[in-house]
Amino acid sequence: MSVPIFEEFEPAADCACPGCARQRRDLALGLPVRSGGHPAAHGARRALVLVTAAGVVLGGAGAATPLSRPTGAPTDTKPSDTPPPGDAATGVTVDVSVDVDVDVDVSVGVSDAGGTGPEEGGATPLDPTPVTAPVLAPAPTPTVGPDTPQGGRGPLHGAPGPGPTTGQAATDTLRPTTRAEIIDRAKLWVAAQVPYSMEKYWTDGYRQDCSGYISMAWNLRNNEWTGSLDRFGEKIDRADLQPGDILLFHNPADPNRGSHVTIFGGWTDSTHTSYTAYEQTKPRTRKKTTPMAYWEHSDRYAAYRYKGVVSGDGTGAGGGETTAVPPFPGAAQFGPGKKNAHVTRLGQLLVARGGKKFYAVGPGPQWTEADRRATRAFQQAQGWKGKEADGLPGPDTWELLVTGKGRSIGGSSGSGGPSAHATPFPGRGYFRPGQSNAYVEKLGEQLVKRGFGKHYLSGPDPRWTEADRRNVEAFQRAQGWRGGAADGYPGPETWRRLFR
Repeated sequence: MSVPIFEEFEPAADCACPGCARQRRDLALGLPVRSGGHPAAHGARRALVLVTAAGVVLGGAGAATPLSRPTGAPTDTKPSDTPPPGDAATGVTVDVSVDVDVDVDVSVGVSDAGGTGPEEGGATPLDPTPVTAPVLAPAPTPTVGPDTPQGGRGPLHGAPGPGPTTGQAATDTLRPTTRAEIIDRAKLWVAAQVPYSMEKYWTDGYRQDCSGYISMAWNLRNNEWTGSLDRFGEKIDRADLQPGDILLFHNPADPNRGSHVTIFGGWTDSTHTSYTAYEQTKPRTRKKTTPMAYWEHSDRYAAYRYKGVVSGDGTGAGGGETTAVPPFPGAAQFGPGKKNAHVTRLGQLLVARGGKKFYAVGPGPQWTEADRRATRAFQQAQGWKGKEADGLPGPDTWELLVTGKGRSIGGSSGSGGPSAHATPFPGRGYFRPGQSNAYVEKLGEQLVKRGFGKHYLSGPDPRWTEADRRNVEAFQRAQGWRGGAADGYPGPETWRRLFR
C-alpha cells in the first residue's frame, strides 16, 4: 500500500471550503514567527495576550482564566499541545513572555474529554507529554505606609460611652506650646482654605473636621474628636477665656448632631457677648465674629484651656498661670506715622478691654488718634496719671493688656482678679419687685456700662423695675445660661461677672 504524500500549500484567502478555513485557523494558532510560525499568527497572538491579561486583571486571580472553546471548533493540530489518550481534563495552558521588542508568544492547547491524540491522518506526535505553561504570579500588594504624619487614620468617634472621656492626659506627656503658636497654627488652615471633611486628612496629617482642627492647633499627637478633647484641657469659666482656649460642645446621645468645637481668638466687644472664632466648618476653615458661645446650643458649650500651654519664657502653665506673654515690641513701634502688625494687635487688645467705642472702623496697622485715645483710657482705668497715661503703650501697659490683668476701660477689672473697688454681692433680696435701694441703681449703671441697658427708657434708678430684670436676663443669656439660670434676677455669679 502506497503511503500518501502531503504537500505544503498556502490556503487561498478567499477560499471558503472547509479545508482552507481549517488551515487558516491552524496557522493563526501556530508557532511564533521566530520559531517558524506563520506571520498571519502575529495579530492573533496580540489579541490573545490582551484577552488573557484582561482576564487576569478583572478576575483578580494570579493565574490566567481558562478560555472556553466554542462548540464544534476543531482541536489544535500542534502535537506537543495534545494531551495523552485518556486525559479527561479540558482547559487552556497559556505561556506569556514579553521581550524588549514587545513580541509576545502565546501557545494555546485545547483538548476534549477522551481525546485520542493527533487527528486522523495527521503526523505522529513528537512528544506526547503535555506542555505545562508557567503560572502568572499574583499581582503584588501595594506597600502601605503610615496613613498620615500623625500615624494611622483614627476613627472620627471614640469608643461608645455616655459622654466625654474621663481619663485625663498627663500634662508632662503633652507637647508644650504658647497661645501665639496655637493661633498661628489656626491661621494656617484659614489661609489655606482647607475644605471641611470628616473622612479626609490635610497634608499635615490632621482630619479636616472641627476636632481635627483643634488637634492640629493644639499640636496633639493624634486626631482627637469632640468626645476626647476634654482630656487635654482644663475646664475654665467663660469669663476667663483667652486666645487659644476652646469652646466645646459634645452631644453624647448622637455626636453627629450638634457636636462642635471652636478656638477662642479674643473678645470683639466690651460686653463680651461675641468673640473671634477660628473653626473648621462647611465649606472650609474660617475666622468669624461669633456670638458667645455659638449660633446654636450656646448654653451647652464649655470652655477649656490646653494643659500644655506655656508662657513665653518656657515655664509650664498646666495648673497655674497659663498666660503666654508676648514680649513688648518696643515703644518705637507705636505712635504717629507707625504702621505695623503690633499696632493692629494693640488695637485688638484694647477693643477686648472696652475700647471699641474709640474705633469707628476697627483696629488696623496704621497708628491713629483712636489708638492713642483708647490706650490712654486704659491707662487711666489703672489709676495712672500724667506721663503714665500719655496714650502710648509701655511695657507695663502691654503686659496688662496681653495677660488680661488690670482694670478694663469703663471701670471693670480684668481677669487678674476682682477689682479692689468691686462691691460685694448684697444679697438676692435687694433685687425684687417693689424694692428701692442704692444697689439696684448701681446694678443698672453697671449694666449700661457693659452694653446691656437697652430696656431702660430714662436710665437706671433705685427702684427695681421690669427693665432691670430684662437687662439682667440679657446679660445672663450672654453668658450662655438658660432656664432658671437666666431668670433676670442677679445672683452672686451674675454680680461677680458684671463687676469683674
